[in-house]
Amino acid sequence: MSSCNSVQAPMETRLKLTRESTTPIVDTTLYRSIVGSLQYLVHTRPDISFAVGYVSCFMERPTTEHMVAVKHILRYISGMLHYGCYYRRNCTDIGVIGYSDADLAGDQDDRKSTSGGVFFLGSAPVSWHSIKQPVVALSSCEAEYILATSAACQVIWLGQLLGSLYG
Repeated sequence: MSSCNSVQAPMETRLKLTRESTTPIVDTTLYRSIVGSLQYLVHTRPDISFAVGYVSCFMERPTTEHMVAVKHILRYISGMLHYGCYYRRNCTDIGVIGYSDADLAGDQDDRKSTSGGVFFLGSAPVSWHSIKQPVVALSSCEAEYILATSAACQVIWLGQLLGSLYG
């Protein structure tokens, strides 16, 4: 994949994969190895966290369709090697800013929504997540409310952490 054509997004828009795919099964060990390496890379690349979390749901029985999605992430990384988290030593603005979003029933298998968010300390990301919600939301408003609750908990935790560091 070192000489592949790069892409501009880590995942195709509106990609919907299912566990019950009819395409041929691929080498499970190879699939798990690649996805495991990508999960390690997420620690410094929040831009791929949703896509990696999405493909990691299919590690039990990966198919060709799932491997194509993983290769798409690898193509994105090959074109965006200069991306990552950069932290400046002398940052004067230390305010916490957060962004979050949720979809409604994004998982085709169990109809659960996915929540995601990123929190910045100044201009650098310090916390990010992409996780399937624990319950099935019946409306987009409910999915956003569940997300807002978890985002508020994250902000409180970050505030307490900063208070203990600077206090």
